[in-house]
Amino acid sequence: MTFQPRMQNAISGFTVTSSDSRLWSGASVAIWDVECAPSAGGAYLGDDPRLFIVLDARGGPQGMRMTLGDGRTFAGPIDRPSVSYIPAHVKVELEVVDQTFLRHLDVHFKLDVLLGQFGDDIDPDRINTPRLMMDDHRLVGLARLIAEEFTNPEPLHGLYGDGLCQALIIGALNMEVPSHPKRSGLTDWQLCRTFDFIEANCQRTIRLQELADVTGLSPSLFSHAFKATTGVTPHQCQINARLGKAKELLVAGKMPLRAIAAEAGFTDQAHFTRIFRTVEGTTPARWRQAKKL
Repeated sequence: MTFQPRMQNAISGFTVTSSDSRLWSGASVAIWDVECAPSAGGAYLGDDPRLFIVLDARGGPQGMRMTLGDGRTFAGPIDRPSVSYIPAHVKVELEVVDQTFLRHLDVHFKLDVLLGQFGDDIDPDRINTPRLMMDDHRLVGLARLIAEEFTNPEPLHGLYGDGLCQALIIGALNMEVPSHPKRSGLTDWQLCRTFDFIEANCQRTIRLQELADVTGLSPSLFSHAFKATTGVTPHQCQINARLGKAKELLVAGKMPLRAIAAEAGFTDQAHFTRIFRTVEGTTPARWRQAKKL
């Protein structure tokens, strides 16, 4: 299995002196040693969430500044390690001043892998909220153990690295023991927009990405949240919308079943009849006849 993080990364003033990478728990983990010009920095925008962990720095007292795309700035000396969590599609600008050396750990992970590992325990708000320059000794301790494994002459079993990465991500996202078994669902406005979009477009195939865009979530997060809120999948909801439209046409007049199937978005009359019988327990023709009695 391979994972190549996708990103836009423009930097200046850094010279890489050594680097190494691993794939642990579905995450791409890399350690970097870099020499720094008096003023170094750049901008980063990635398609996947990222942990940026400063392990060691040498130089003067000025330190580092990180600025989010919305203008919020986090700054301070880097005489101690720090951990930053950068969500997917969030731009961050970095400036390192008066430092000669920097060692940092990068952990890029994919949301669908994370959801497969932790499922209902993930709070979507925490996935989408940046947390920069955290001074957390637990996370730093885990990051140091990961860094040590890169130089271990007798590497431990891969499950060791997997466990450390999972623990680091759990801590960085502040994932707590769930107080109830329910999944995080959609808000009222997200649910209304989703239903409106499905109702307006049910006659064609709606891609999951389109529904995710309506709610501002990733496709994986949207799919989980929608099922948690409605009890059905987005696809089943679209089928239900098509059936609702078909029922309106069935009771409205004597339109042929073939025409109703096409108007409601089904492939053909046979497909329409099969789906209708599965859901309603009878055929469209018999259902229409019963409504006229």
